[in-house]
Amino acid sequence: MRILTPTSTLRDWTPDDAGPLLKHADNPRIAGSMRDAFPSPYTPDDAKRFIAKATGPGPDLFLAIDVHGEAVGGIGIHPKSDVRCRSAEIGYWLSESYWGQGIVTDAVSALVPVAFGRYNIVRLQAGIFSNNPASMRVLEKCGFTREAVHKNAIWKNGRSLDEVVYVHFG
Repeated sequence: MRILTPTSTLRDWTPDDAGPLLKHADNPRIAGSMRDAFPSPYTPDDAKRFIAKATGPGPDLFLAIDVHGEAVGGIGIHPKSDVRCRSAEIGYWLSESYWGQGIVTDAVSALVPVAFGRYNIVRLQAGIFSNNPASMRVLEKCGFTREAVHKNAIWKNGRSLDEVVYVHFG
């Protein structure tokens, strides 16, 4: 898959992305706003493991955010199952050196219609840690609505945070 945005290209991950992934993902400020599956420090083995998952079979969609020919972040759609089978989650991260340039806003805007076209969903959601207002602004710019605040739902780096849930209904 290849999606051009005004500021980047969203594309499939490849084994050649291991070096750039390691360079850009190894940042505790990024990991601090991500689930624990996104490690800090980020090691070469973590990069290989992620690329194997991103390029392997399964329902999840993992795309690299490519700027000038280099993977500098990632974005994905993760469909839910069981009673939540008509919902999916969107997640993303970007190298700190590219923050504030509208890259993630463009990526999310481009991926929303793909999510609703690819999956049989009625709801696309994101859970944002309360210490990440920039990510909340991204979602609001992309037409997501703040739906709920789950108090003390996140335990990250030795402290409790609220999870702010945003939703898009297509």
